[in-house]
Amino acid sequence: MLIKRNPNGIDLPFSSEITPREVFESRRSFIKQLALGSIAGGTLAEMLMREAFAQNGPKLAAKPNPAFVVMDKPTAIKDATTYNNFYEFGTDKADPAHNAGTLKPRPWTIAIEGEVKKPMTLDLDALMKLAPLEERVYRLRCVEGWSMVIPWIGYSFSNLISKVEPTGNAKYVEFISLADKKQMPGIGSPVLEWPYVEGLRLDEANHPLALLTFGMYGETLPNQNGAPVRMVLPWKYGFKSAKSIVKIRFTKDQPKTAWNLAAPQEYGFYSNVNPDVDHPRWSQASERRIGEDSFFAKKRKTLMFNGYSEVASLYSGMDLKKYF
Repeated sequence: MLIKRNPNGIDLPFSSEITPREVFESRRSFIKQLALGSIAGGTLAEMLMREAFAQNGPKLAAKPNPAFVVMDKPTAIKDATTYNNFYEFGTDKADPAHNAGTLKPRPWTIAIEGEVKKPMTLDLDALMKLAPLEERVYRLRCVEGWSMVIPWIGYSFSNLISKVEPTGNAKYVEFISLADKKQMPGIGSPVLEWPYVEGLRLDEANHPLALLTFGMYGETLPNQNGAPVRMVLPWKYGFKSAKSIVKIRFTKDQPKTAWNLAAPQEYGFYSNVNPDVDHPRWSQASERRIGEDSFFAKKRKTLMFNGYSEVASLYSGMDLKKYF
């Protein structure tokens, strides 16, 4: 829980301004190893790369919004930035942290087009200034059965929607990610069609929880976490939260999304967190919290909509086993 002021009226720092204990201890251990001369040259280079890409991004000021804070303990930054799904940089969970240094998050432009009255192309700074930035602590649940709790920085996507004024024909929003072989070594892999595409119904995109995201842990997004701009949709499985977005398109028709095209029997368009709908190859009824739950610990129960019951009205009357 984020607390702005203590009982004596003294302002307290944002949670994102406090170095997590795990990060402090890992850095102290790293320095100790250097002093003892115990790190070989190749390993040292690798650790320095991880330190640079995973933990030392520019600061990004944002006011905590207590209306969007879960009570769970936040995941340590070292776990959130070294265990990632970002197939543009490789399919192993460690690949993005190793390979994403080639991504150039500036300069960056985002085109907003399609069924809107005011199409526009914005650079990153202009996009960030469309609305005040907030820090929100969200759970993120991935389809493979693991979860994290991360303090994100951004603003409700509805702010952008109001600026571009969708026409009456707009029913969906399509998010298109960067696909550049020079920057992304995973592009060209046959596992998915490129560029990576995701989508939402317009009413889903308008929900206050849908966050257009520019940072995490008080800093700009690390490359491996979707720099410089991504979506975070805490009630859906993680792959729905498109990363490194270059185009946002408002459409009449449901977008053809990357994972739904690759394996429609496994990845539905909606992909709401639903413990009652199993993935064809594993159960979704439980999950493992990265950094807290070991492989041998009893898994925790997965909550409907990842615990965000306020979105339930979006799906009133729908068969969520059919529309998974």
